[in-house]
Amino acid sequence: MSKFYTNNYSDINLYRKKSSKSEVMTQMIYGDNFSAIKKSNKWWKIKIKEDGYIGFVKKKNFIKSVKPTHKVSKLSAKIYKKPNFKKPSGKLTFGTKIKFEEKKSRFIKFQNNWIEAKNLKPMKFKNKNVFSNAKIFKNVKYKWGGKSFKGIDCSALIQVFLNFNNKYCPRDAKDQVKYFKKNIKLKSIKKNDIIFWKGHVAVALSKNKLIHAYGPMKKTVIMGIDQTIKRIEKTANLKVIGIKRI
Repeated sequence: MSKFYTNNYSDINLYRKKSSKSEVMTQMIYGDNFSAIKKSNKWWKIKIKEDGYIGFVKKKNFIKSVKPTHKVSKLSAKIYKKPNFKKPSGKLTFGTKIKFEEKKSRFIKFQNNWIEAKNLKPMKFKNKNVFSNAKIFKNVKYKWGGKSFKGIDCSALIQVFLNFNNKYCPRDAKDQVKYFKKNIKLKSIKKNDIIFWKGHVAVALSKNKLIHAYGPMKKTVIMGIDQTIKRIEKTANLKVIGIKRI
């Protein structure tokens, strides 16, 4: 019977095969939960609870599943070994989930680490507009399979904001376009609508602008909607296959 665990590392790659040279399918960020399907000395085959992805992770000292109380609301947040600003021990990315243990001054303790309370929101918190702060990822580098401030891909940019707002979202663009049912015409597009091409996705910031993690530009960029549609059709011979409203 599978046991559930919580990822207690800032980010960890999920590989297609039992090799760090194989494709990185996605990442788990701190606080993501998973079940262990099969364990070996170096690799675990796992299933991520949040989106059902199955793959391989390197064996680590994972913790038993914990129920989070708070989530990181900034692009990245420093963590410390003590409740002060001396010697940061790492960073957690947007959407990271933690379990509150105690508070001292401006800091909250979780799993032998401390983080500034101002960088957190309660788990129940939701933004009225799901993608209202999508711009925090502007200029973050494009990384296939990435889900963090260190690197992100186009479909992860959609998923992390839905997840932050306590909504389910599939991991891949091909599944996202099927999951969201409300179809919108280009002339009616507005903020927070999601635009799909085969293998690519972007989110509208307004009726004229969009943001997407764009491989050819190697980073997350804000571009004109018409400009992007023309560019992708010209360079990749791909047309928009759907515009969805959540």
